[in-house]
Amino acid sequence: MENKAVWFPNEKELTNYRLYNWMQKLGYNDYDSFYKKSIDDVSWFWDEVMKELNISWYEPYQQVLQFEQDWKMPKWFVDGKINVVENALNKWANNTATQFHTAIISEGENGDVVRYSFLQLQTEVNKAASGFLKIGMQKGDIVTIYMPMIAETVISILALAKIGCIYSPVFSGYRADAIASRMNASQSTYLITADSFFRRGKKIPMKTEADTAANMTPSLRKIIVVNRTNEKCPWDEKRDVDWTQLLSTGESVETEQMDSNDPFMLIYTSGTTGKPKGTVHTHSGFPIKAAFDAGICMDVKQGDTLFWYTDMGWMMGPFLIFGGLLNGATILLFEGVPDYPNNNRIWQLSSKHNVTHLGISPTLIRSLMNKDDTNPHQFDLSSLRLIGSTGEPWNQDPWMWLFEKVGNKKIPIFNYSGGTEISGGILGNILLKPIAPVTFNSPIPGMKADVFNSLGQSVTDEVGELVITKPWVGMTKGFWLENDRYEEAYWQIFNQTWVHGDLVIKDSDGFWTITGRADDILNIAGKRVGPAEIESAIVHHHDVIEAACIGIPHPIKGESAVCFVVMKNSPSSMLPNDLIQLVAISLGKALKPDLVHFIPALPKTRNGKIMRRIIKAAYLNQPLGDVSSLENIEVLDIIKQLKI
Repeated sequence: MENKAVWFPNEKELTNYRLYNWMQKLGYNDYDSFYKKSIDDVSWFWDEVMKELNISWYEPYQQVLQFEQDWKMPKWFVDGKINVVENALNKWANNTATQFHTAIISEGENGDVVRYSFLQLQTEVNKAASGFLKIGMQKGDIVTIYMPMIAETVISILALAKIGCIYSPVFSGYRADAIASRMNASQSTYLITADSFFRRGKKIPMKTEADTAANMTPSLRKIIVVNRTNEKCPWDEKRDVDWTQLLSTGESVETEQMDSNDPFMLIYTSGTTGKPKGTVHTHSGFPIKAAFDAGICMDVKQGDTLFWYTDMGWMMGPFLIFGGLLNGATILLFEGVPDYPNNNRIWQLSSKHNVTHLGISPTLIRSLMNKDDTNPHQFDLSSLRLIGSTGEPWNQDPWMWLFEKVGNKKIPIFNYSGGTEISGGILGNILLKPIAPVTFNSPIPGMKADVFNSLGQSVTDEVGELVITKPWVGMTKGFWLENDRYEEAYWQIFNQTWVHGDLVIKDSDGFWTITGRADDILNIAGKRVGPAEIESAIVHHHDVIEAACIGIPHPIKGESAVCFVVMKNSPSSMLPNDLIQLVAISLGKALKPDLVHFIPALPKTRNGKIMRRIIKAAYLNQPLGDVSSLENIEVLDIIKQLKI
């Protein structure tokens, strides 16, 4: 293990970690023994998590976990009464030792900064909850959140949970059709949005899209509008509610005592067929898993500042809220983009607000590292203790750039992979063990993960399906109104086994590497290869910014690799062959791509995920499916014109 690793915990760091001290308290000195106990006895483990996170209950649970032979729909913390707001806000705001600690810092793209202490946040949440009730919201109502990353977004989410409503966040970059499809799928009755928000120096009109979406949603009753940019927008006196007026009532509102398995959030993920899936998360599910992963595994503590560059419509948005606030830490929200007005904005934010835990995506680093004006060294990043990374697999060079240029070879990079349906991570980089580039050094405690071959056998040193074989706190409580689809998505391949859809290699040294999604995997003449392996070989070329690889039908090999490459400079006529040879040298001639195409950008979501599925559909002139999350949809027209 050690000959692969580049980061090692020293003795001083080790004894300060929350995970280390918790293990010691439970009688474990060895992480591997502790991890085994966490998956052998999941009821014991999650009961201990509740104690360590000091989760408050109105009524204590009588049983940690309940399920019959089939664990697709387990019940957690049976008969317990809880509300996430009690644990994320009230217990800090009602404590004189913590009530004036900063809960939220919100920075707009234009540089405006707003701060709320836990006590101030509690006051605003109470006002919003009172206003929501006065306009007719009731416990169990579903409310769509279509908002930028600003403080009012968090206030809304907490206020809705406080009164027992279910919130459903959607990506702030969606157009009306995508918003409406999710509102209709959830049968949403209320929508919270903003007049507009700032992006690359422009005002992006949200209310216009919200109105169009509302007109396509028969169940919708009211639109609540936050005035973010003072932009004049269309107004319907019967349907629209001004946020400032809504907050003016301010009467005291009791926090609803919810059953532990009551839903508090629906978050939709895009499917390959174009129909989004509504994952259902409960008061004792998503928030607890997020708080555990952030607090115990990533070592987020009181006094820390957690900043994950994301959007509330993606899983990491709610993770930022609950992973931070349940641990009594400060969360930083950022409205803008990390490369405006220059490529150092992410470092400037981290320095300015003394960020201790920074979350990014590999694509973001790939896009910044080759820009001439990117210079993290000009900023004081001494507060930074951990860099989190999620969304997609890494390549070696950008991972090492981040480790060396930003972290000065001292800050651990916590590779983190799981998903919306997981409420957090399956795999991570546990801080008690050495960390190697690109890989993961362990499943997250409590996650009984494995790698199965096509026969359902556990395998090492070969590509297989990432699976989970026992229940965990945070697993989605099915898909909203579509539990048959939920079973089809995860439970059809192996008996009593969650099949996640990622292809992984678990090596004999204990490192795990994600090679791609199962539906992205290439099978070239019987040889299976993940697109990330081919892409990593290509991005070794000094002129390559990033690459994406897909498989297309081949009459002899069954499938052949085609690569789409973004360059720093105009490519020479010899470059395609040079890149093909890089793959041949790295992976062998049998796996080298047949074609290399140069395009100005790769189609990706706003949070930086490259959409290989959509690249393949555009290239083969097949139906594109759901493209609503794409930031640069115009690239697809270029891909469609390329010759196969």
